Amino acid sequence: MGYREYFAGKRITLMGLGLLGRGVGDARFLASLGAELIITDLKSEVELTDSLAQLKEYKNITYRLGGHRLEDFQNRDLILKAASVPLNSPYIAEAQKNKIPVRMSADLFMELSGAMTVGITGTRGKSTVTHLVAYILERAGKHVLLGGNVRGISTLALLPEVTKDSITVLELDSWQMQGFGGAHMSPHIAVLTTFMPDHMNYYGEDMKKYFADKANVFLNQTPEDYFILGEQAAPFVEKYGYKNKVRAHTTIAGTKDIPKSWKLRIPGEHNRYDVGVAVAAARALGLDDKEIRSGVELFEGVPGRLEFIKEVKGVKIYNDTTATTPEATLVALRALDTGEKNVVLIMGGADKGLDMSELVLEVSTRAKKVFLLAGTGTDRIKNSLEGTMIYHSIADAVSNAFKLAGPGDMLLLSPAFASFGMFKNEYDRGEQFNKTVELLS
Repeated sequence: MGYREYFAGKRITLMGLGLLGRGVGDARFLASLGAELIITDLKSEVELTDSLAQLKEYKNITYRLGGHRLEDFQNRDLILKAASVPLNSPYIAEAQKNKIPVRMSADLFMELSGAMTVGITGTRGKSTVTHLVAYILERAGKHVLLGGNVRGISTLALLPEVTKDSITVLELDSWQMQGFGGAHMSPHIAVLTTFMPDHMNYYGEDMKKYFADKANVFLNQTPEDYFILGEQAAPFVEKYGYKNKVRAHTTIAGTKDIPKSWKLRIPGEHNRYDVGVAVAAARALGLDDKEIRSGVELFEGVPGRLEFIKEVKGVKIYNDTTATTPEATLVALRALDTGEKNVVLIMGGADKGLDMSELVLEVSTRAKKVFLLAGTGTDRIKNSLEGTMIYHSIADAVSNAFKLAGPGDMLLLSPAFASFGMFKNEYDRGEQFNKTVELLS
């Protein structure tokens, strides 16, 4: 059955519209195919104004906003849930009780497309590896479809673009991996970059549960598939009892996979590691090192990931808004550190229940000064950082940080916490930072 027949006339509940564009794209795609669509979201109509405006032409969409209703999970043909919806949701339980399939867009796309799929997950590095693998493939002349946890891209809406030669490259977070597990599927080329504490507020401080979701990237592979396992993450496969459950050809990858003569444009040892993992994935796809090197040496990184924005009065300014864990901020500090303690750091935000002790200790030795953004996480660490101010506006934080910075210094936004509270999401945080930086002179 083709995707048009699969969706046409189906009664579908889309759980979670969101503000990042992926839900809007899914909704537009399903409505255009003639699905009878109910969109339900905890956010209000006012909060979703921008997303709703993009769907106003469709008359076959019914909205339930500001909360969910059990009846929208009864007498339906399919529930398509957003990545952030917990598995123990009573609404998902209602759908399952009524034997209604519950799917997510990435795994459903893989099933319906039949395309060669590269799935990339991990606590850190998955975005860089995903975009680099796609870039290498594109430069090698392959037909590439980029999707998954990528801002503004509806993975389902890529279905009309699939050809027999397509290679799909998907960035997959732990919630999307739940979808693959539920569908008993894994990508043909599975990549696990790193594994570190994250989302512990969701997983109840249980790293084994967190890894169980990540493990879905390889659990349903076949002996003909390939598993690229980052060397940092490799010990956890055995630690949590999965060593004998790996069936695919396995490569342990990292910095060692980059020939010493290759020159990278993106800074930091963590980026060298990510590039090594991407190189191993590209080799598994049959590319030779000449093709791979061409992409690696021209790749300029991913927006919001230790991204160089501009230099003003001798101060280099970097946007690392996607650093939502202490480990991510640590690698940013280490990448920029020249030994002169010349990094002016803006950090802070909403708590995720992670151990901040190592970061707090290292900030004091590497950062010239710290400026804090308000949030529950900031409240937890503020007394451990002497002489810091808390700002409720990123414009005020940037302005004051820039005043303190001098020629030869680096101004770095690397929050170490989630964005909720002051911002819509981490992308909003990064965009507000960039807009403020553009006004500096």
